[in-house]
Amino acid sequence: MTWTVIDSPVGELRIVARDGALTQIEFSPFRDSDGRPRGDRDDTDPVLVEAVRQLRDYFAGDLKDFDLPLAPTGSAWQQAVWEQLTLIGYGETASYGQIAARLGKSNAASRAVGLANGSNPIPIVIPCHRVIGANGTLTGYAGGLDRKQALLSLEQQETALF
Repeated sequence: MTWTVIDSPVGELRIVARDGALTQIEFSPFRDSDGRPRGDRDDTDPVLVEAVRQLRDYFAGDLKDFDLPLAPTGSAWQQAVWEQLTLIGYGETASYGQIAARLGKSNAASRAVGLANGSNPIPIVIPCHRVIGANGTLTGYAGGLDRKQALLSLEQQETALF
């Protein structure tokens, strides 16, 4: 496992790769119990270099679709939810209930969608920030609601220009 850290408009991000694929993006403060990440820092790993480039372009408003090899770890249900998140377009939002319906589940599965959404290990690239409450309100975000609002505002500002 290798990692790097970049500054972003939503704070420092630690980007982690393993076996040629992106596995995590973590918001600062990072979750390590001892304060030190596992693996080695490697600012030359090709996956990390490309992830950094694409994230910088995203934050500059020059990239709307990420094209990175992804390997998030999770259950089959989580994987299915995360796949649906990648289908929510830049500047768009979907509710938890809409994601449940896309997975062939009733609105009652909204909570399970929310739990899977909250455990997304690759935020921003797998755009869990684009999922909102049924009434249009911002609801939980592992990175904090301020970051969720900042990401949505960035995307909505960019789409409003065109």
